[in-house]
Amino acid sequence: MKKGIITVVGKDRVGIIASVCTYLAEKKINILDINQTIVQDYFNMMMLVDLDNAILPFGDIVDELSKLGDEIGLRITLQLEDIFIKMHRI
Repeated sequence: MKKGIITVVGKDRVGIIASVCTYLAEKKINILDINQTIVQDYFNMMMLVDLDNAILPFGDIVDELSKLGDEIGLRITLQLEDIFIKMHRI
């Protein structure tokens, strides 16, 4: 299974989760796990997603998520799970 890690960070507002989840559903990307917190007025979400059935290539998804983040005033990133794990290993 090809898995990815999506991170979403920015000022909290209504509809963040809905916007991201709608995009993922439209691209046939399944959410395997999700965790979100709000610290004061700042939203932070991390998602583990299954990319096996995605209808776009990985690079296009990365670009579109970044553009979505710009549109809604957030930073949205997507990395492959194995790269994310290696980058965050101490």
